[in-house]
Amino acid sequence: MKPPPRMRRAPRATSAEKTVPPLAEGNIRIIPLGGVEEIGKNMTAIEMGNDIVVIDIGFAFPTEEMPGVDYIIPDVTYLEKNKEKVRGVVITHGHLDHTGGIPYIMGRIGNPPLYTRNLTSLFIKKRMDEFPHLPPLDMRVVENESKIKLGEITVRFFGVTHTIPDSFGIIIETPYGLIVNPGDYKLDLDGVDGKPTNEEEKRYGIFEKEKTLLLLADSTNIENPGFSVPERETHKNLEEIIKSIKGRLFIGTFASQLERMIKIVEIVEKYGRKLVIEGRSMKTNMEISQLAGLWKLKKDTVISMQDASKYPEDKVVVLATGAQGEEFAALMRMANKTHKYLRFKKGDTVLLSSSIVPGNEIAVQKLKDNIARQGAKIISYRTSDVYIHSSGHGNRGEIEWLHKKIKPKFFIPIHGSHHKLRQHEDLALELGMPEKNIIVPDNGSVIEITDKGQKIQILKEGVSNRVVMVDGLGQNNVEEVVIRDRQMLSQEGMFVIVAIVDARTGRVRKSPDIISRGFVYLKDSQELLHHARSLAKKKIEESTAAMHPINFDYVKNVIREEVGRYLFQKTHHRPIILPVLIEV
Repeated sequence: MKPPPRMRRAPRATSAEKTVPPLAEGNIRIIPLGGVEEIGKNMTAIEMGNDIVVIDIGFAFPTEEMPGVDYIIPDVTYLEKNKEKVRGVVITHGHLDHTGGIPYIMGRIGNPPLYTRNLTSLFIKKRMDEFPHLPPLDMRVVENESKIKLGEITVRFFGVTHTIPDSFGIIIETPYGLIVNPGDYKLDLDGVDGKPTNEEEKRYGIFEKEKTLLLLADSTNIENPGFSVPERETHKNLEEIIKSIKGRLFIGTFASQLERMIKIVEIVEKYGRKLVIEGRSMKTNMEISQLAGLWKLKKDTVISMQDASKYPEDKVVVLATGAQGEEFAALMRMANKTHKYLRFKKGDTVLLSSSIVPGNEIAVQKLKDNIARQGAKIISYRTSDVYIHSSGHGNRGEIEWLHKKIKPKFFIPIHGSHHKLRQHEDLALELGMPEKNIIVPDNGSVIEITDKGQKIQILKEGVSNRVVMVDGLGQNNVEEVVIRDRQMLSQEGMFVIVAIVDARTGRVRKSPDIISRGFVYLKDSQELLHHARSLAKKKIEESTAAMHPINFDYVKNVIREEVGRYLFQKTHHRPIILPVLIEV
């Protein structure tokens, strides 16, 4: 059985972490617990009366400053303290930035019922298989236009366009109007001219008949002008490439781009090609979507990578993970010739159907270099004359369209770093919304709609918003000091001093041994090591001269301090110093 992950809560300066007052009768409380100072970790709580509804439980990936950490999840201390009021969790779609925190958080908030659409429920079930020690979720499938009651709160759903099927937005009814959160969305457009399809107009037409009190909306692509490229435009261009390309075709994309992957399967079958699917996450996602009935596979369309060489090269398409240059993903292993069955060669074409996630530029460049060295041709979204990738998030034009369609009284921008939220605020101001009706929150901000829906304000008190880190390596709850040690080890190295100490006299039996990793090259640092040995021996014997029995913890601290000071003077580095004193 996989051991339960350990969680760390790193202290962090909060806006105003004080005791949050009880919710006054008739007021509505909105608490963004994640996703408003970053991309990912999306989670929002809505509280009315004696009930709380939670929207999404996502995670984020760690930064370079968090070595050894697997995920970052929202701090749900407030919900833990009020778990008796949590009536349900609604999940907008199946991407991990909206679902990834579920295994770590559901138990802590009382395992309330979880509502989502069918495909998303299958993704969540698949992931929960990795946590057999957890109790099963009370998961309930709902569909677009469903209406459910969570305590006294009525929640409705409406379909939205995203890169994964079964995405929906959330409508929460209040006595003063609707609270609307479309989740991640873009518009389904007739073309690249920004005209929504009739189906899209119909979906959002419901808001023309009802009063919207508050809109919480995605800010991910607020910096991109105009409208996003319709996914169907990408599909059309991919079809042309698959139809006409000579030689083997390798397509790298995000495993989360499920609609695109399903379309690629359809195109491959249409032109009589064979498909190799390579990469664990991609295989898993395709299996789940097939289980959900989103696509049907003709016999023998998908072949194993071992069999790819049995077919004419013009007939083979490889759909693989690793378009972001991930070290152990399929494309990178093919590129650096460590893949067991597949290598690139002259005549191959590699199509990277994805944008580059900020921070991955160097990794993608290395991937491209290694592919090019093997003679394969590369088509990326930057070099292609046609659109081969489109974002799943609406650009500024679509965001503006949404505001005009929904016409909210109040507005809270979510899903994005702070400057993106501010840009989204600017858009709302340009559209005529009064500044006092907009709140730009931080994680843990407590926002309340008061005065019977006439006023929105942010409280001076905030809920706990510590950085909660998860790794799956152990069972102990350790603190941020572990992260600090890992950072020091990676940046400064370690310096081990091993000395044999006579417990009766306090004398060191022989010159201490020194082991160093990641600090200095020992062969070139003999003088430094000689002085470090002498200093350690001297300080041990000075410390133990009048000590009986010997307090070895005290002596170790003296060695750490004295040797550490000497090494910093000589090298300007502060390695972790580990004194090992052997008592004889």
